[in-house]
Amino acid sequence: MATSARQETEGGSGPLRAWLLEGLQHDQGTAGSHAGQPGSRHPWWQVMCLTGVDYFSTLGYQPGIAALAAGALSPIATALLVALTLFGALPTYRAVAEHSPHGMGSIAMLERLLPRWWGKLLVLVLLGFVATAFVFTITLSASDATAHLIENPFFPKALAGQRVAITLVLIAILGGIFLRGFSEAIGLAVVLVGTYLVLNTVVVAVALREVVTAPDLVADWHGALTAEHASPLAMVGMSLLVLPKLALGLSGFETGVAVMPQIDGDLRQRIAGARRLLTTAALVMSVFLLASSVATTVLIPAAEFREGGKAGGRALAYLAHRLLGDWFGTAYDLSTIAILWFAGASALTGLLNIVPRYLPRYGMAPDWARAVRPLVLVFTAVAFGITLLFGAQVEAQGGAYATGVLALILSAAAAVTITAYRESRPVAAAAYGLISLVLCYATVENIRERPDGLKIALLFVVAIVATSLISRATRSTELRATRVELDETARRFVLGVGGELRLIANEPDARDPAEYEDKDRETREYHHLPEDECMIFLEVTLSDASEFESELRVAGEERHGYQVLKVESPAVANTIAAVLFHLRDLTGKRPHVYFHWAEGNPVGALLRYLIFGGGDVPPLTREVIRKAEPDLSRRPQVHVG
Repeated sequence: MATSARQETEGGSGPLRAWLLEGLQHDQGTAGSHAGQPGSRHPWWQVMCLTGVDYFSTLGYQPGIAALAAGALSPIATALLVALTLFGALPTYRAVAEHSPHGMGSIAMLERLLPRWWGKLLVLVLLGFVATAFVFTITLSASDATAHLIENPFFPKALAGQRVAITLVLIAILGGIFLRGFSEAIGLAVVLVGTYLVLNTVVVAVALREVVTAPDLVADWHGALTAEHASPLAMVGMSLLVLPKLALGLSGFETGVAVMPQIDGDLRQRIAGARRLLTTAALVMSVFLLASSVATTVLIPAAEFREGGKAGGRALAYLAHRLLGDWFGTAYDLSTIAILWFAGASALTGLLNIVPRYLPRYGMAPDWARAVRPLVLVFTAVAFGITLLFGAQVEAQGGAYATGVLALILSAAAAVTITAYRESRPVAAAAYGLISLVLCYATVENIRERPDGLKIALLFVVAIVATSLISRATRSTELRATRVELDETARRFVLGVGGELRLIANEPDARDPAEYEDKDRETREYHHLPEDECMIFLEVTLSDASEFESELRVAGEERHGYQVLKVESPAVANTIAAVLFHLRDLTGKRPHVYFHWAEGNPVGALLRYLIFGGGDVPPLTREVIRKAEPDLSRRPQVHVG
């Protein structure tokens, strides 16, 4: 049985609406893996390139950020970041890939660990941080692509002041591609990542050769280190303090597990492929981070990293132009611009994969949120707003981006720690717990240093929680049943009725003979029904009221001489309405359902219904029926006595 929202979605739509809702997903557990081709599968190394456009593209700005944050300590701080990557984030997400192989990441693990509304609220908060990390991936990467474009010597100087406009155009093009139903994301990602890594290999190799052949520059760097820090231990300590500022170098892990559904093979092969993907990407990135940090710190004057400097946000591009000439540098710029721009595709793919799996299933988004194109429009509009707010400045967006990335990695570490503990693996739990502590320090320190990042992330959290709860309230009178099934006994009861199909809605209490005798007698007296009129009891037992949609399985039972239909669901009124519609379609008769008025404050009853699924059931049942069936002659009839 389809919900009323689905009936509205699928019926009577114009060409524009039909185009927007093309490919609408109604499976609660799945969502399109990316725009245009939700069912596509690829080898793990190709999917690595899709997440790699996010992860590897940080080379465009990470060396400059590290040099600006740590100065001469940049290589040491980067080495600590690499250690955190290989011995913290990597094992954490390898575990996430095993426990959450359907692209829902650590959020799904935490949802399973916390029951009912607590789990839902935690998911909403984490979705706020997901939105922060992924939306800022789109905006920050597009902003840095613009910076590379403007700083290129062949770029028209007349357009140099159009940073915001150029960034908005890049974001609009990305959104337009996904609106058209982009099915070649993987193929383009492979080309972009392959080209970018080759060019980076050339630049880094030439730069390191320059370092080796220029001992005076190495001596200057060493002198700066020893002048500012008395001992190696002091260098490490200071590097630990600036480590949170380098957190952008950890971006890409959450995307790596979000795109798991695109990996070819069965579930076991997908998990193995995801682990190879994560490990390979982390190793490649670690090598580039270390090498680029050494090269840029030694070869680029510190003043060039500051605001207005030629290496700000584009350290490796600066070296490419200086060491290999403007033509090669321009080729490098074009490759960097392309991969930074397309990093937004990786983030947008992650959002399109995660959001439809949660909010519509919770009833906390309109049903159209299961479709790709409306979500693309929403996320593109949000990215426009962020770009305008921050003026397309890379450094200004770094705090919010790092906050989102660190919060997600910390949640993943916490999830695998709790899971290992519950699985009675104390050594693994202790190891993941230590990783969690390190990530907690990095997150707290990042927030302390750049509190604006937390403020932006909390705005996303508040926006998602508020709109989700409002959507849940406005959708509360939908049928909310994805399917209704009757067992053989229930079918026999219903099909055996010779006259009108009459049901007594009974809130199960003692379930003793007196309960059924009293309810049967009162119903017949109130509604003037004869003693020989067949009556069937309908009992709904509340399950997890935080769930929204559910499959209804109706069981028949003979109890104390009465026929009883039993069903369990998250909401009483919606379930009664869905069962009545199913019985109407099964028997061809308009069912009658009989209630007693509920006692108590109607406002309190409404709140109980929204939160706990109960409340004042009779009027709510009638309202669900009214919204679902516009034809008066076909509506099941509700009687209240």
